[in-house]
Amino acid sequence: MVFCGNSTEESELHHAQIHLYKHVYNFVSSMALKSAMELGIADVIHSHGKPMTISELSSALKLHPSKVSVLQRFLRLLTHNGFFAKTILPSKNGVEGGEEIAYALTPPSKLLIRNKSICLAPIVKGALHSSSLDMWHSSKKWFSEDKELTLYESATGESFWDFLNKTTESDTLGMFQDAMAADSKVFKLALEECKHVFEGLGSLVDVGGGTGVVTRLISETFPHLKCTVFDQPQVVANLTGNENLNFVGGDMFKSIPSADAVLLKWVLHDWNDELSVKILKNCKEAISGKGKEGKVIIIDIAIDEVGDDREMTELKLDYDLVMLTMFNGKEREKKEWEKLIYEAGFSNYKIIPICGFKSLIEVYP
Repeated sequence: MVFCGNSTEESELHHAQIHLYKHVYNFVSSMALKSAMELGIADVIHSHGKPMTISELSSALKLHPSKVSVLQRFLRLLTHNGFFAKTILPSKNGVEGGEEIAYALTPPSKLLIRNKSICLAPIVKGALHSSSLDMWHSSKKWFSEDKELTLYESATGESFWDFLNKTTESDTLGMFQDAMAADSKVFKLALEECKHVFEGLGSLVDVGGGTGVVTRLISETFPHLKCTVFDQPQVVANLTGNENLNFVGGDMFKSIPSADAVLLKWVLHDWNDELSVKILKNCKEAISGKGKEGKVIIIDIAIDEVGDDREMTELKLDYDLVMLTMFNGKEREKKEWEKLIYEAGFSNYKIIPICGFKSLIEVYP
């Protein structure tokens, strides 16, 4: 095919081609990051205490000699994407004036160091697991089906929750819980900024709180607060608390333990509007004993295409499609949150941004 025309048309074509190709091959950047996480490159550089050359990295990672040049090409892309930084070191081979390229960590790759208090390696592992990726090959079939199935259900014949809870896939359940726990640790950074949200409360129920990472952080910061982690019985069965923290199993669609406040972190985006309203109504019932002083605290995404920059919006919209295809859930705009909150019978709310791309939504009876 021959393209011809004026220079404006040609320039438009070239930019369009670059834009399309970039998005077609974006998955390569994701998989290169996954490879770096699995190899433990960030851990090795961190342990070394200073930038490392390709030969040093290859040796520390125990790579086959044939993969030294492969590693270099992976690092070239990862460095371009901001996960590592290149620096120049004097050569160690005795050549006067010789130089070698060495690789240092950057803030994003520091989030992959496993022995740090905040490590997001489990997020990379969970989000790029084959169970989350293979379903996309069935998207055309899914669009043609007259069924209320998620893409995951259409592709596999079962819901993601069923897959997660199968005893034969307990390692996958653990991976999912590790990813949620890793994400929750970031909350510690935001807790200092939103201490006022928890002041004056005597008790708190963390609905869908998993292994209790967030609840423990809140409990440590507010030792007077009686905290309960409420999740599925199989999730909390073997977990132990302390004087101010306990674990309760149950079903949030049936009832929620009473408290002054209910916390919903990364919960409502898993569910459609109808089920989310049901959860919120149960939350309202749980805080009814506190009267107008009770509240529901939601930590989730609030899409704002006008106020957010392009990169932030793309991340939030990516999350929205993850929720749609995996769970038939959704990320919501402010007006959608408002509709949900008022439908559940609440009278007021306010939204404040926290944790980079999430928001904290206080909801009042």
